[in-house]
Amino acid sequence: MNRGIWYAVGAYMLWGILPIYWKALLHVSGVQITSHRIIWAFLILLIAVFVLRRGRELLSAVQNPRILLAYSATAILIAINWGVYIWAVNANLIIETSLGYYINPLLSVLVGVIVLRERLRSPQWLAIGIAAAGVIYLTLTYGRLPWVALTLAFSFTIYALIKKKIALDAFQGLTIETGVLLVPSLVLVLLSEAGGGGPFLSGDLGTTMLLIGAGLATTAPLLLFALAAQRISLSLIGILQYLSPTMQFLLGVFLYHEPFSHNQLIGFSLVWLALVVFGAERLAAARARPAATSA
Repeated sequence: MNRGIWYAVGAYMLWGILPIYWKALLHVSGVQITSHRIIWAFLILLIAVFVLRRGRELLSAVQNPRILLAYSATAILIAINWGVYIWAVNANLIIETSLGYYINPLLSVLVGVIVLRERLRSPQWLAIGIAAAGVIYLTLTYGRLPWVALTLAFSFTIYALIKKKIALDAFQGLTIETGVLLVPSLVLVLLSEAGGGGPFLSGDLGTTMLLIGAGLATTAPLLLFALAAQRISLSLIGILQYLSPTMQFLLGVFLYHEPFSHNQLIGFSLVWLALVVFGAERLAAARARPAATSA
């Protein structure tokens, strides 16, 4: 099997089991976890920059005002995404987070139509319509918008859209983003520690190590994903990406026993059906391209 597939599977499996890691920090506030995640991820990435001798190209990137402004915006979006995700996991909303990552690809396609003036084929419109019906159904049966899912999906979709406009590789991009967020994160952590209630210095050794490890939990799947993207097609990556929300969904239902009602099953089934339609259309389009090229 192509090594790139293993890299992709590894990345998505690590992202899929992240709820277990954040659950181990249930006693720490989401703001503190997110702050430590940013700080330690930046330090790991900074070390990697020097080891890989990529400091010159990174410095060149941050000296470009357009790149710095764009990645300042993506830094805010990724901070929102991480913060909401960690809070939701520890608020027993893992199932709803998985919904966000299921609908994200469909939302990305819709944003492409609205912002980039891309044209969709009929099956793609059908998939978006079915997914929208699922979200509306869940909203009506919840009695509220599934705001966690929508926040995760929208923040990541806009994040990806901005990054598409200014293409740096994932390694450089995350280094700049965590660098932009470093100072406010340090301020939040230092204020908490100075008040005597910080989890890092006044907590137990296990908590301290888990907070430091949050940086590795962030960068390890990113590295695997970057290696995968160099070796396999984007269409295959698009299919494999559903491993992550599926694992999160299964963790929420079977490991953490979050409630999953009949109405939720109907809503999720509509979203899953939309993904089947969407995936089948993409697969058919991918197969048609070589045939058209050959002809």
